Amino acid sequence: MAVNDSTSISRWDRAAIRAGASVALVFAVPLSVAARILAGDERPEGGKATLVVLLSLGAAIGFLLGAGVAAWHQQRGTPLSHGIVTAAVTYVVPQAILVVVKLARGGEVRWTGVIFNLTVMISMGVLGGLLGSSMRKRGARPSGQR
Repeated sequence: MAVNDSTSISRWDRAAIRAGASVALVFAVPLSVAARILAGDERPEGGKATLVVLLSLGAAIGFLLGAGVAAWHQQRGTPLSHGIVTAAVTYVVPQAILVVVKLARGGEVRWTGVIFNLTVMISMGVLGGLLGSSMRKRGARPSGQR
């Protein structure tokens, strides 16, 4: 018996990813953009460098929260992959826009920094996925799933 693709269940719980992405976009992206603007094209020093680091850590925590929300809300039994996808996508989309703007202005893109930050955000996705999974295993469910 063939399965109709329109009625089959998707691997991805889009509502959960939207919920997690909303959290990441509200908390992480503004901090990430602020850190990038503050750092500019130069190497920040002193108090400016400290502020860039603190903003970057805040952004990483925001991506962790967003990934955790997606992992917690998902109903496919795949919290880890939902956390990773949420963190990666909410990092890549704004980052791509920033890269395009920088290139359009004639700036230089530090690709190693972009890749390093993506690695950090994917790590935050893994941690968020584990956090969401742990919450579900302990019986904590989002309202509407109880």
